[in-house]
Amino acid sequence: METIQAGFDFGMIGLGTMGRNLLLNMSEHGIKGAGYDKDTTKIPLLEQEDEDHNTKGFDDITAFIKSIKPPRAIMMLVPAGKIVDDVLEELIPLLDKGDILIDGGNSFFQDTRRRDIYLQSKGLHFFGMGISGGEEGARYGPSMMPGGDKTAYEVMKPILEAIAAKVDGEACVTYIGPEASGHFVKTVHNGIEYGLMQLIAETYEYLKYFLKLDNAAIAALFEKWNNGRLQSFLIEITSEIFTYKEKGENHILLDDIKDEAKAKGTGKWTSQIAMDLDVPIPTIDTAVAMRNLSIYKSLRTLLGDKYKTETHPEEAVDIGHQTKLLEDAFYFAMISTYAQGMHLLSKASEAYKYDLNIADIARIWRGGCIIRSEFLNTIYKAYSNDKELDHLFMNKNVESELKETETGIRSILQTAIGNGLGMPAFAASLGYFDSLKKASSGSNLIQAQRDFFGAHQYEKINVSGTFHTQWTGIKSSK
Repeated sequence: METIQAGFDFGMIGLGTMGRNLLLNMSEHGIKGAGYDKDTTKIPLLEQEDEDHNTKGFDDITAFIKSIKPPRAIMMLVPAGKIVDDVLEELIPLLDKGDILIDGGNSFFQDTRRRDIYLQSKGLHFFGMGISGGEEGARYGPSMMPGGDKTAYEVMKPILEAIAAKVDGEACVTYIGPEASGHFVKTVHNGIEYGLMQLIAETYEYLKYFLKLDNAAIAALFEKWNNGRLQSFLIEITSEIFTYKEKGENHILLDDIKDEAKAKGTGKWTSQIAMDLDVPIPTIDTAVAMRNLSIYKSLRTLLGDKYKTETHPEEAVDIGHQTKLLEDAFYFAMISTYAQGMHLLSKASEAYKYDLNIADIARIWRGGCIIRSEFLNTIYKAYSNDKELDHLFMNKNVESELKETETGIRSILQTAIGNGLGMPAFAASLGYFDSLKKASSGSNLIQAQRDFFGAHQYEKINVSGTFHTQWTGIKSSK
């Protein structure tokens, strides 16, 4: 029987795109990694792509475990949900006390909290870690958000810092906080991602269906924007999408893709969490709703034929002026989206006692991750200069940029509404701003109504206590 030497620094369960590329990233940094997957077809691919020959694939989990140096450090990159629990139950009998387990998938943060408590009872160290950057990030440097067992993180810190993306010489990884904070922060990251992607989709619709720009012109515009203040990973890849053609085709691939957007649940989780915490994030909520709406393709087609809206003649549109307004509008809406996400992080930190460092989170999002952008430098500086900042809108630099671009988003929305072009995420971004900056609102009327029909009580201005009024005699419902 072959004797297995414990010569590997790290173990990876799940050799799909993310797991394999993280191991290759580690190998490039001299870290020896063992990989395990029940799908044996994925094992030779790992070793074929590893030019540094620091990895080995296993199809036997016991041999895989024995190959890792104690105390063992093992990451799971498997689909969120029951599969994570199944893998844990398979691992626990094979591990020793003091070994480290990391869930690197997109797990729901409350599941991570439950697993943390359970694994502590087994004498195992555990932390959940959000990883952003996709295939390219995993291979060449992701942004990582580890939260939970700090002792385990300190053991893993040298490896994580080695493989993380770097911005200004700083690794895009930091200890997020206790319990499930790492997965929580990744969830909010994904919510912001949903919002930004919906804003880009609405921008595309405006350019294509109202301004009537062709794909080449749209690609050029996004490329131009990516060289300015809108610089971001999502704007960059959008410019590339508008030029990509499959081999032998004379049109871009995008024109062949069905307009029904799928989702894996993290955007929905962000909205649900925000509602539980009474934190408004309307742009993200709208983005989730619009993905749901997109799947009703047949209904949308029928209604599109029934309710046609005439647009202004193409020759009446000043393309240059419109695209400048649209750039301003996107920048405004982007600020609003990030602000909603950061506010949720701040309030969740209080509610869950995570003690999140918002500046550090913005810092590690500047490189490697899907929502990286030039604007994150502004967010990083804002929270670095004021750790108690109530809201991003309170920052002087952000205030100046919102005021500078406010006219653009109002003008674009007026034009879009007048021409029957729905831009709900843009509208939500502006509505959030307009509603948040009102010292007085119509919500006193809602309180009066609630007290009228349900005796829910209300508070008075400058008077302590709660009150109920018998507004009128009880009337028949007929």
